[in-house]
Amino acid sequence: MAEPGSEPDSAPNAVSARAQQWAETMHGHPGIGLVRAHATSHAVAGSGPLVGRELREAREDAQLRSGATRAAGAGDRARAEQPDVERTCFERDRDRIVHSTAFRRLAGKTQVVVYPSDHQRTRLTHALEVAQVATSIARGIAANVALVDAISLGHDCGHGPGGHASEDAFDAFIPRGYEHGPWGADVVLAPLNLCSQTLDGIRNHSWSRPAPATIEGEIVSWADRIAYCAHDLEDAVHAGIVSQADIPAAVAEVCGRSRREQLRIFVRAVIRAVDRYGEVGMEPTEAAALAALRAFNYERIYVRPASLAQSEAVVKVLRALVEHYIEHPQTMPSPSAFDIAPEDRVRAAVAYVAGMTDRYAFDRAVAELDWDPSRLPRAL
Repeated sequence: MAEPGSEPDSAPNAVSARAQQWAETMHGHPGIGLVRAHATSHAVAGSGPLVGRELREAREDAQLRSGATRAAGAGDRARAEQPDVERTCFERDRDRIVHSTAFRRLAGKTQVVVYPSDHQRTRLTHALEVAQVATSIARGIAANVALVDAISLGHDCGHGPGGHASEDAFDAFIPRGYEHGPWGADVVLAPLNLCSQTLDGIRNHSWSRPAPATIEGEIVSWADRIAYCAHDLEDAVHAGIVSQADIPAAVAEVCGRSRREQLRIFVRAVIRAVDRYGEVGMEPTEAAALAALRAFNYERIYVRPASLAQSEAVVKVLRALVEHYIEHPQTMPSPSAFDIAPEDRVRAAVAYVAGMTDRYAFDRAVAELDWDPSRLPRAL
């Protein structure tokens, strides 16, 4: 309790004790010959080698399986670079993706439903879960973990707002159609000058695409499907769209009913298959269960009437936005960030709208198109 006549802690402009304590750490804590993060720091690193790029590459070459992708120097890039002192080329790719604007925007992009609640997945959390599954597999079979991590984190950077409905919306403007994998690799992430193996894995992670050129790319293809089949179902259960009891018994007998069980079964299935056959895949029993789980999600979640109505609304909004920016290119930021010629209005407009988060796209529709808010996609 404050002393009589003293100013209470809640007074306007008062600095709290916590804020003052934080400010006092501005310069760290002096030690013998160095500054420490904590006044009570006592951990001792001890002696040992510095593990720079060359040593990391040597360890990779000695420890990875014969078919794994080795990092070499600066990597195979469209624009030549000098090698990094500490990081392998694939570690650099991973870091560039994590710090990119496109990756941050995944936090505001639909995974299954627009306007996700505080616990439902976004494209960002999906990418992180794919990376967790893929690196678990890569470690288990001695593949290149850094390359798998980079591909996983970047694999959905080509997605537009509103989930897969954005691909349907943009198809009308791109001669060969809009696919988020190639668009992410060839347009969105092109300025990062990533290695060819990383871009190949991002470009071809969807099962409808040609096979990736590396086993790491193949791992991410499986990890993507494993992750979204399990976590989309979990989100749907939390939202009350389906229940775990709805999962067919024959499927549950193989992979269980919870996300935790499904990830464990499917990750180990891929590792076991690589060990037995020398290729990335699953044996028929687990593969059939994964396919049945995906079919269940498809019928009960992705194409249910409410989801289809949501997708239809997304398509209408995004097409209208692209058409608006084609007609009014001066209202867009410079398209140079996407390496698109200024005269290509259509491609530039698609790139701009595809880069938007859900809320920004729908806000632009209301602000610039005078879109009726009642016609926007509805949260589920």
